[in-house]
Amino acid sequence: MPPSEEEPHFQSVGIVGFGLIGGSIALAIRERWPSVRITAVDRAPVLAHAAGSGVIDRAAQGVGGLGGVDLVILAAPVEQNVRLLPEVAAQLGENAVITDVGGTKRDIVKVAGALSGAAFVGGHPIGGAEQGGFAFARADLFRGRPWILTPDGSASAVVVERLGAFIQSLGARPTAMDADEHDRLMAFLSHLPQLTVSALMEVVGEATAATGLRLAGRGLVVSARLASSPADVWGEVCASNARDTGTALVTLMARLQQPRAGLADANTVDAVFEHAARW
Repeated sequence: MPPSEEEPHFQSVGIVGFGLIGGSIALAIRERWPSVRITAVDRAPVLAHAAGSGVIDRAAQGVGGLGGVDLVILAAPVEQNVRLLPEVAAQLGENAVITDVGGTKRDIVKVAGALSGAAFVGGHPIGGAEQGGFAFARADLFRGRPWILTPDGSASAVVVERLGAFIQSLGARPTAMDADEHDRLMAFLSHLPQLTVSALMEVVGEATAATGLRLAGRGLVVSARLASSPADVWGEVCASNARDTGTALVTLMARLQQPRAGLADANTVDAVFEHAARW
């Protein structure tokens, strides 16, 4: 995407957590508005890589270095974002905006309700990849993809609109819903598939071992790509959305009992395939 002639929605952006998501946001900002000043907060080796790539203007190893920033994006793991939010808000002026990119929203929106000063709007860009880290970041990661906002009423409509315009300028498609609905939907759309694929590969791998896996067709290879996702990130996501994800797992397990009980009945198996194909 070529540089934009439109004025940037934020003149300076701080990104806390410079992995795949945070780094990709920075790359998209740099591509769209080269003049926007980007501050990154992460560990020293990550910051050195980012600085060497010319993606950031300033490196900070703590949120104390975010003073004066217009927009802060919390892109650390979900539980860390929740812990950091009050500390980040204390560094910023009243006109600053804070958002996050976490895969669950209920906990951080609850904490945000007790803040004063900087406005917070929960966010979740739908644009991950199998491998994490800044080394795999790319400017087009969110292009054409949904980016969910979960305003809780504490931020003004003007702030939400401004953040939505910023997201749209990066090529994503902003949409809004409340935190509870977000977490319920993500339990089925994201958390259930991740856990299912990871369990699938554990079962298949233990049953066939490396020699058997060499015989796998593309169906298994494509289906199992999520199994290489980082466990530390997903552990926090599942813990912060245990209720809805548990419901999703129970629903799937109940559905699997039907073909299990009727594997010799073609009609039973056909019904599963027909219903799935319809969606």
